[in-house]
Amino acid sequence: MGIIRFIKNWTLPLAIAVGAAVYLIFALTPQLDAASRVLTPVMEELLPTFMFITLYVVFCKADFHKLRLVRWHLWVSMFQILTIVAFTAVILEFGLTGRSLILAEALVVCVIGPCASAAPVVTVKLGGDLEEMTTYTFLSNLITAVFVPVCFPLIDKAADVSFIEAFGIILYRVATVLVAPMLLAWVTKHALRRFHRWITGIKDLSYYTWAMSLLIVSGTTVRNIMNAHTTIAFLIVIALTGLLLCVMQFATGRFIGHYFGATVNAGQALGQKNTAFAIWIAATYLAPLSTVGPGCYILWQNIINSIELWVCRRKGLEKSC
Repeated sequence: MGIIRFIKNWTLPLAIAVGAAVYLIFALTPQLDAASRVLTPVMEELLPTFMFITLYVVFCKADFHKLRLVRWHLWVSMFQILTIVAFTAVILEFGLTGRSLILAEALVVCVIGPCASAAPVVTVKLGGDLEEMTTYTFLSNLITAVFVPVCFPLIDKAADVSFIEAFGIILYRVATVLVAPMLLAWVTKHALRRFHRWITGIKDLSYYTWAMSLLIVSGTTVRNIMNAHTTIAFLIVIALTGLLLCVMQFATGRFIGHYFGATVNAGQALGQKNTAFAIWIAATYLAPLSTVGPGCYILWQNIINSIELWVCRRKGLEKSC
């Protein structure tokens, strides 16, 4: 029972550690090369599956009549937009190139990236509002869809991205990742009531399916870092600046939220990013090395999430999701 309790209490850091360790075992063991080639595409398919299940379970518990914009949504969105504009202005004003530009791109993508699809899961466990977080997740993805095609061609002249094309691609991904599980959850809630009661009665199901997603993403992150063609010193610089940005976004979100009685919600909304999506847009439109930024951000944000959950658990305030 002690081991089970330990796993439950430290699910997120364990998922990160296991994901990193499994990748290193396969990467450093030549005898496993064949297995690695077989398993890699399987893991790539499992990741969206786990994310779909996570959001489906979360949305099964949501009250769709309460999905509406509230005041903290506006202020958090404004901070995100102003930060994006500030980073873009600095890059253009100082004409950054080389490693300076790569570092700036690594940070920009961690700001412009949308709120994590799984942010409602942690928010609920911390005692936040599920419906407010769900609404902001859609709003955040819309901001990303607008600003990526506007800013990326300015930041990196090699970025071949038109507004209509990028906007359409991002909205398509939002539809498949967010809208599809929401529609399925709505159908389940109204047409499959017995199954709905069963699925919502499984304690922390969405939390553990999200942990499986994190395990896969952590392995991918370690792979990207190990395959980065640069010095260890520069990787450390990217990682540490990513840590500072992560702490700043969580802290700023909580500061904004405390004015509206939504400290947990706003903190998670601004700090917890869809890093898998951020890695994708960085790899697609910016310097390949800039993907290390959101890759490291995955680790930092989930360490912060683990600390938040630990504090909440110590106070006896942790909820099931």
